[in-house]
Amino acid sequence: MKITIEKKKQEAIERMKSLKLYPNVIKEFEKENIVNRSENGGFLYWLNDEQKEIVSAFETEHDVLVYHVIHNFTQMGEMLTFLYVSDDEEEWKYDREDLKDGYACAYVKNLTDDMFSEFGGVCIEPRIGGLVRTA
Repeated sequence: MKITIEKKKQEAIERMKSLKLYPNVIKEFEKENIVNRSENGGFLYWLNDEQKEIVSAFETEHDVLVYHVIHNFTQMGEMLTFLYVSDDEEEWKYDREDLKDGYACAYVKNLTDDMFSEFGGVCIEPRIGGLVRTA
């Protein structure tokens, strides 16, 4: 069953609140559909045009709603970690529980080498209004 964007958006807002994202980030997402990114230890920025295009293509291809992005550099390259709400409403309860434990199901886009882009679990924690990946 296809879930509406509005229903996914409400779920995303609840997840953002539980992650303790800066209130303006939540308001921008709710009112203007602006997705923010965290980087450099939790500092918050708007996505640039290239990042917006990457997020939009991912959302369309996988029928998901991205609500936050974490940008970082690793030994494997430059990464964008997408936190998203899937179309599988039955999984949402488990996703929320995992977030409380600092664990998120995410998609990691490797901008350096797309061959290493993948779905998986990441560890995150709130910091200075944004998020950091801890693993």
